[in-house]
Amino acid sequence: MLNSHPVVAAKPAKKIQIASESWTKVQALRQCEISARQLQSWERQGLIAAKQNYAFEDLLELRVLSRLKELGISSTKLQEVFSIMRGKLASDSNPLTELRVYVEGKRIRVQTGGKKMEALSGQLLLDFDQAALRRLLSFPSSQPDAPSDLRRAKAESESWFQRGLELEHSGTDKREAIEAYEKALECNPALAGALVNIGTIYFNARKWRESEKFYQQAIAADPAYPLAHFNLANLHDELGRTSLAIQHYKKAMELQPGYADAHYNLALLFQTRGRAMEAMRHWKQYLALDSNTQWAAIAKREMAKLKESALVVKRTALTPLNPT
Repeated sequence: MLNSHPVVAAKPAKKIQIASESWTKVQALRQCEISARQLQSWERQGLIAAKQNYAFEDLLELRVLSRLKELGISSTKLQEVFSIMRGKLASDSNPLTELRVYVEGKRIRVQTGGKKMEALSGQLLLDFDQAALRRLLSFPSSQPDAPSDLRRAKAESESWFQRGLELEHSGTDKREAIEAYEKALECNPALAGALVNIGTIYFNARKWRESEKFYQQAIAADPAYPLAHFNLANLHDELGRTSLAIQHYKKAMELQPGYADAHYNLALLFQTRGRAMEAMRHWKQYLALDSNTQWAAIAKREMAKLKESALVVKRTALTPLNPT
């Protein structure tokens, strides 16, 4: 059985992560082939929310906006249409994914909830039907004219990856999750998230050799994937390979500035190795990114321990020796 066992680690425990359908801003820009300046412009205009991590639906929005830009639809016109439509939709709806927009002559017409509404005049050549969007914009293919068998393979890979996540969370035998991830990899051998998650299942089962193999494969598949470096750092730390652990934690933070969990685990590593000043620096950086969670409470507690230890050392050094 490969069901998870408790990980033996210094107290407090380090953070462990699995891959989900989530991408950093840098990865999202690369996959959607848009510039940081263009994204900032859309954020300022309220066309897409500013964030550091992107789910599949967020990437879908970016791809739609990118395609609309290619078709010559101005951001101003999009703002007008979305402003009108948001007033007619539920507060949590998103015009990029909830609407069907189509052209009748020179008029833009919008359909939502089975009702048709007239929007602004103009020319729009993209159908926002959800199923059609997924076929057209299937992530992560950056080639809209990619062969249909490639698009199908990527869609099937995504489906098996999601199945693997569901099986992991369901508490069933982890072998079933591994099988789902392996099927995802059959469709897309470069799916780093599936490789990372298999590695993490083995990590939690304390099967270090297997875990390291899959983490290394994930890095080979996508060297710029921060989570692969983060989890490999956890493994090196677990095995006492301090230099390698530090190297990969720092690589994860280089690839994803503001990677709070990497600061947390690196602070813990330095603290358990007696490197108090370096630990304090990373605890502070962690708390600058996360100040209100239970993990933040642990970070504050550990910082207090380090400060108290430093005071004890200072008092001891200043205490005069008793005359003999």
